[in-house]
Amino acid sequence: MFYGAVVWDPWLIVSQIISLQCLYYLFLGLFMSVLVGTRVSHMSLVYFFDYSTLTTSTSTGWCVIASFLLTALVGAGCILFLIERAKKCLDFSATIYIIHLFICIVYGGWPSTITWWVVNGTCLAVMALLGEWLCIRRELREIPITRYRSILLKEYNQQNVGGAQLKEHYKVVDFYQLDRNPSVMMR
Repeated sequence: MFYGAVVWDPWLIVSQIISLQCLYYLFLGLFMSVLVGTRVSHMSLVYFFDYSTLTTSTSTGWCVIASFLLTALVGAGCILFLIERAKKCLDFSATIYIIHLFICIVYGGWPSTITWWVVNGTCLAVMALLGEWLCIRRELREIPITRYRSILLKEYNQQNVGGAQLKEHYKVVDFYQLDRNPSVMMR
């Protein structure tokens, strides 16, 4: 995606939200089945959407909390690959957790425990900050130069000639012209 062109594409945004939400619940289900599914006899949607399961008083509650935190870490990686922009990470992370809040309200009522709010707030912060950090690292990566440019620089470094001798020894090459016509290097 070219970062300079800002185009309002609502279908892209909606598809990114749907994709992230599906991946969020896919990974949450995976972590829940591994961590919580081994402790309970019957896995159900209660562990996903009921605020009373997020508790620190039982070992199963701690496993549910760990599942949410691990999902936030993986969600940051999903944001890296689906969104690719650091300045959009908070928006998409907040959207995931707002949709999750609405589903929780419909399923089990308003979350009235402080643990639910702390866990989901922490997960939102982890997903947004880690996603932003990963996206910034990707945006700041060095842009690889083409093979012909590296050959020209390598020859220049091997010859170690001065600026005046460089003009006599090498033709001054316009890199735009070099990219379009590699035979310029052979002249």
